[in-house]
Amino acid sequence: MEEFVIARNPDPDSTLPFLVRLPLRSGAVVLKVRDTWPRTAKVYCHPSDDWPTDPEIVERVPVRSCIRRGAAIDLVLDRGRENRSQFVFTKARGRQMVFWQSARTQKQARPNVSLPTARASGVEGLEIIVDSHERYAWKFSHQQASTIQRALPAGDYAVERDGVIVASVERKSLVDLVATITGGKLWYLLADLATVDRAALVVEDRYSQVFKLDRVRPTVIAEAVAEAAIRYPSVPIAFCETRPLAQEWTYRFLGAAVAEHDRTEGADDLADELPEARHEVPRAEPTTAEIRAWALANGFNVSDRGRLRPEIRTAYSNAHAG
Repeated sequence: MEEFVIARNPDPDSTLPFLVRLPLRSGAVVLKVRDTWPRTAKVYCHPSDDWPTDPEIVERVPVRSCIRRGAAIDLVLDRGRENRSQFVFTKARGRQMVFWQSARTQKQARPNVSLPTARASGVEGLEIIVDSHERYAWKFSHQQASTIQRALPAGDYAVERDGVIVASVERKSLVDLVATITGGKLWYLLADLATVDRAALVVEDRYSQVFKLDRVRPTVIAEAVAEAAIRYPSVPIAFCETRPLAQEWTYRFLGAAVAEHDRTEGADDLADELPEARHEVPRAEPTTAEIRAWALANGFNVSDRGRLRPEIRTAYSNAHAG
């Protein structure tokens, strides 16, 4: 299992006293950090040129997941507490920055602040493309968005950047959804949506209404919705109770997609410049129990408790050298 490693920064002049090593699939990344975990506030980070040859290890924890998603690196550690955090690439005061944050520090940074009811995700002048085949299309008249109409390769509503579709939403009434499922068209529809970076299917009804259907077995529809979530995890299906709520959800989804796309584009330059770790982390020292188990498995005569003889430790070291 890969490890998340924290070491002391050997540079005495640095204001960031620690180094962290992130085991990304594309290659380990090293950052200088101000603290060993974002406990009370976000932790400022800075890319490090290298990982020391003989690091002074402060902490090492097995990693369950370390994946870059857009403008952030999601880190999940294999321990009970302080196990989930993010390294977020952002821009502040006109320059690129990296912040290490957790759910607790995000909450503390914005106490008792309700979500805005104005434009979506801070996107000003959001333009939504409406598929030319869409009947009785949403107008988004009460939101701060404009619409244009043209044929879309996937979905009924979409947004684009630099001529490229970055997000798309397919709209369905419950009746439409049932017909799509029973007619065998759902999988082709979802396959089309999955070709878009960010896509969703929104239903203008409650999920509970699925179990009140009388012309088709409710379990058939429920099973198909569940299977769709498994086969196409990148295309969520949202049940939004009413037509106005489905329109609102779509507006927020498309706005958030544009904002995330812009953040990711702005962070790419910094992320691409993150240096890879050039040195491996030294192995952790084996425990007495590990050496005793190895010795018993390899025919050495050792006691069940107490200290191990020096020759046993030497034999273990020789067997695991390199």
